[in-house]
Amino acid sequence: MMLKKIAKAAGLTISFVAALMTVEGSVSMSTAEDKTPVDMIVHGRYVVTMDDAKGVIEGGAVAVKDGAIVAVGTNAEIASAYSTDNEIAGDDRVLMPGLVNGHTHTAMTLFRGMADDLELMTWLTTYIFPMEGRYVDPEFIRIGSELACWEMIQSGTTSFVDMYFYPEEIAGVVDKCGLRAVITAPMIDYPSPGFKGWDDSFAAGVKFVQDWQGKNARITPGLAPHAPYTVSKEHLADVAKVARELGAPISIHVAEDKSELDTIEGKYQQTSIEELADVGMLDAQVIAAHVVWPSDSDMELVAGKSFAAIHNPTSNMKTGAGFSPVPKLLEAGVTVGLATDGAASNNNLNMWDEIHLAALIHKGVATDPTVLPAATALDLATRMGAKAAGLEGVTGALKPGLRADMIQVSVDSLRMQPLYDVVSQLVYVADQQDVVTTIVDGKLLMADGKVLTIDEADLRARVLEISARIRADVDLLK
Repeated sequence: MMLKKIAKAAGLTISFVAALMTVEGSVSMSTAEDKTPVDMIVHGRYVVTMDDAKGVIEGGAVAVKDGAIVAVGTNAEIASAYSTDNEIAGDDRVLMPGLVNGHTHTAMTLFRGMADDLELMTWLTTYIFPMEGRYVDPEFIRIGSELACWEMIQSGTTSFVDMYFYPEEIAGVVDKCGLRAVITAPMIDYPSPGFKGWDDSFAAGVKFVQDWQGKNARITPGLAPHAPYTVSKEHLADVAKVARELGAPISIHVAEDKSELDTIEGKYQQTSIEELADVGMLDAQVIAAHVVWPSDSDMELVAGKSFAAIHNPTSNMKTGAGFSPVPKLLEAGVTVGLATDGAASNNNLNMWDEIHLAALIHKGVATDPTVLPAATALDLATRMGAKAAGLEGVTGALKPGLRADMIQVSVDSLRMQPLYDVVSQLVYVADQQDVVTTIVDGKLLMADGKVLTIDEADLRARVLEISARIRADVDLLK
């Protein structure tokens, strides 16, 4: 009956209309069959790729297969080439790479707010080191690391560099929660949780790297000599040698505080960075936390090396350490990442705070509003941040071939209006509560603001139980 009506209206025979519909149907079917099936397609009102070739795509999407990005384009381009049963809508959302936290101490979330407004060395020696001696054990690490991972997933951090005790426990938590991490084993010349001193901490660190290399694609094991003022020059040379042999990254606090400069100058008549060069550490991959006080010659020394300076604006201001000369480091050709530091010296793991501060601090220091523009600040937390963590070619941008580590940031609240420049809005307005989706390696870790891989109620109970014990002991130290 329908064919008769169509044919009559068009003045055509029924057989011609039937043949035409058959041809059109077969074309549509062929088009559907020609589409490449993928595991997931994620959309965004804006797609901030952090890839120079793509830039910002309005009305875009990313196709994901086997945990990797296979295509980035407009909604129409992706829809024409790919099919999936799993689509995440992007209405009033920015789709962008997940954030990279270049330096933290995950389990120190359990020391959050324990001792504040103190000079760095007083804070360390009077509160942190004694409390670590009393409380840091595998259970403490598991609870504190899980709390940190929940906070990072919730705020859009998908990769982080960690330096803390019992790294195998941290790796276990990361394995379960789904994040990506460079986990480095701490080494120090003095007694520390689980160790009598240098020899056993060094041996354990080397074993950790050997045990975890190649074990989990999301976990990169490394070595973490604490700092030049807590590890002798001889021992730093040992770390540099074994890191080169194993191809492992080194995470270390460097040029963080003026007192460190005085200590190293007094011992060796050189800067901390010159000491690293002396022991051969600059021939390995170095993730150098803080770098607040590098000299001009220090910057020339590390430029072009596998050396990254990790900027910790909140922590460095809170401890009174100063301001890392990030614009000068970048101008010298030094790779720079961004980080929160641990929650005991921040007091949160919110990378949006660090992005915002990085974009503002250096304008004020230089009295120049053009210094460190919004796009550069965002780069420090994504593409360049990934390079700083040794994850270049893995994450940091939305680009085919990279792993599918990405987040959606909601821009539908009234405080996000009007929206003229999406990158500016991310840097100067967005915060952790705006993150609604977190994906790592193509796996959904948070949907509509709900963390999926960690039991929040169970974690809360364990955190409250151990923090009650810590609070009682902190009161005795005051």
